[in-house]
Amino acid sequence: MSEKTTEDFEVRLDKAKAILEKLMNPEITLSDSVKAYEEGMKELQEAQKMLENAQLQVETIRKGE
Repeated sequence: MSEKTTEDFEVRLDKAKAILEKLMNPEITLSDSVKAYEEGMKELQEAQKMLENAQLQVETIRKGE
């Protein structure tokens, strides 16, 4: 991963962690928890795509060796 991609990945993970903390709050409403869950899943899916792309890059490099 490039430095920018790594930073983006870290930002997405940090956002997901913040959302998880929000979801753990017993005061959160059902509506807010559903919205937070959707947002968190979106962040994690984007982070997963970034990891998959990095894995493909590594595999391409290895095949070239």
